Amino acid sequence: MRFNSENNKRGRDERQNYSKSNGSRTKRYNDSKPQSRGQRKFDSDDEMEHRQRPQKSHDYSNRQAQKYNRFDHDDDFEPKYKKQRSFGNKPFKHDFNNKSKNTDSQFGEDKGIRLNRYIANAGVCSRRDAEQYILAGVITINGKVVTELATKVHYGDVVKFNNAPLMPEKKTYILLNKPKDYVTTTDDPHAEKTVMDLIGDAAKSRVYPVGRLDRSTTGLLLLTNDGDLAEHLCHPRYNKQKIYQVSLDKKVAMEDIEKLLNGVELEDGPANADEVEYCNPDDQAEVGVVIHSGRNRIVRRMFESLGYKVKKLDRVYYAGLTKKNLPRGKWRFLTEKEVVMLKRGTYN
Repeated sequence: MRFNSENNKRGRDERQNYSKSNGSRTKRYNDSKPQSRGQRKFDSDDEMEHRQRPQKSHDYSNRQAQKYNRFDHDDDFEPKYKKQRSFGNKPFKHDFNNKSKNTDSQFGEDKGIRLNRYIANAGVCSRRDAEQYILAGVITINGKVVTELATKVHYGDVVKFNNAPLMPEKKTYILLNKPKDYVTTTDDPHAEKTVMDLIGDAAKSRVYPVGRLDRSTTGLLLLTNDGDLAEHLCHPRYNKQKIYQVSLDKKVAMEDIEKLLNGVELEDGPANADEVEYCNPDDQAEVGVVIHSGRNRIVRRMFESLGYKVKKLDRVYYAGLTKKNLPRGKWRFLTEKEVVMLKRGTYN
């Protein structure tokens, strides 16, 4: 079939008549049709008016008035996001209607904890000793004897040691400014004085020293029953910073300070200090040493390897804690802020 101008004109006239008789229907049809790029030859002017999309008018004279103010809303406005209370670095969420969620924090959302850790948290003994008690068959869980070391305790379990129920202890954190001639141990029959004698009955639960200071070394010592924190502070991979004030039998030469910084060879391997400075420029026999290593008597041995004798060694900084307002031989409980600092590790 051939199309010519006469056929096109006749077809266009028929469409115009149909559009006039069915205006509203055509408008709905045209509004629903997809818009094409450009006008088709057979579109009438009326159809184009229907298909033109109304333009929104903007008032650019006052842009500030159109800006949304998040503080200006009606009383019935419900914000999209609500601020949550926080405890530490975790959001505070607690469903008081569901008692099954109210588990003790040490169980890690009721995933359970190892039995030896549970016994140690109860203040009976250390984890290593707890393993011996488990193997000896004196530990029961819900009335059944347990001898498997990998056994876990879940929320609600009843654990007994020699038929006596065990309850987890409240965590205690004590900072002590240790004096000279006190041994860092919880029980030593050969020691005349221990650090436990200094705190007396301050802690109702069993606490133990974190790390060691030898008999002649003075300064900061932390005592706690928080085994996880103690392991974190003592383990070499965490490299917790300690600062010592060292008094020596003679002036420290500058070349020896360079050797301490670069590393000296000891019987158990090389060791180096992070920083070494004179405490007083007029008294070069007293220096401050910053070190991360926790090896036994490391500071004394480093100086002895260079021919110096340590007359006095005092730890003045440990894991973010200082001796401020803590006289020699005195102790105090850590503040909540200090405990959070230690657990988060927000210190050098």
